[in-house]
Amino acid sequence: MQKLLNIMAKLRDPENGCPWDVEQTFASIVPHTIEEAYEVAETVETGDMAALKDELGDLLFQVVFYAQMAKEAGDFDFNAVVEAISDKMVRRHPHVFADAHIENAEAQTAAWEDQKHQERDADEPNSSALDGVITALPALSRAFKLQKRAARVGFDWETPAPVVGKVREELAEIEAEIDDADPERLSDELGDLMFSCVNLARKLNVDPETALRGGNAKFDRRFRRMEALLAADGLGFKDMPVDDVLEKYWTQAKREE
Repeated sequence: MQKLLNIMAKLRDPENGCPWDVEQTFASIVPHTIEEAYEVAETVETGDMAALKDELGDLLFQVVFYAQMAKEAGDFDFNAVVEAISDKMVRRHPHVFADAHIENAEAQTAAWEDQKHQERDADEPNSSALDGVITALPALSRAFKLQKRAARVGFDWETPAPVVGKVREELAEIEAEIDDADPERLSDELGDLMFSCVNLARKLNVDPETALRGGNAKFDRRFRRMEALLAADGLGFKDMPVDDVLEKYWTQAKREE
């Protein structure tokens, strides 16, 4: 770890460091951090352990980068980051590091959220149940977290059935708006529909981000197979109506799976 910290300090040296690294700021490396996190997720999905090792290193380097810039500014250093997360993990796991008792993983999740809420209340009394759900999250993930927070204080349906009804209601509202073709209204209603779909995923104990990533992967796989089937018949998309493509080639790609 010290070797990596030394490398980072040398890269940021104003006189002998790397010009690109020296000119970076907290804001400028945020996109790189997000990209590295997604690359970690991709290697986990593919099961490529060698690639995962490399991507975890890249992600760790992002943490080291932030810590080095903070050290230069006199705010904190890497050791302070490690101390802070160590203290937090001990504090939020009293069933491991103290004498509290937790029945299962679900109970631990609830206890974790309670602890976070207590910490927020200590910092800011009378805070909202939604405080701490950052706006920079991808919209799908933020919707899921907002709904989980609301559910913790009782704002929730007991079963999935009413949520299914809400999805149908929101879809009907979109259908009613289609003929008017008001882009602002359609966007608003579509947002409501997507929010309700996320709520349904939550009630079904399905992570919506994972579900959509799976849907994306499935579409990618089937579309590529459909292209191959068309090419094998000497055809392209422009050679036949899309309905015929869907009926024959898309259906075959699905059937093969």
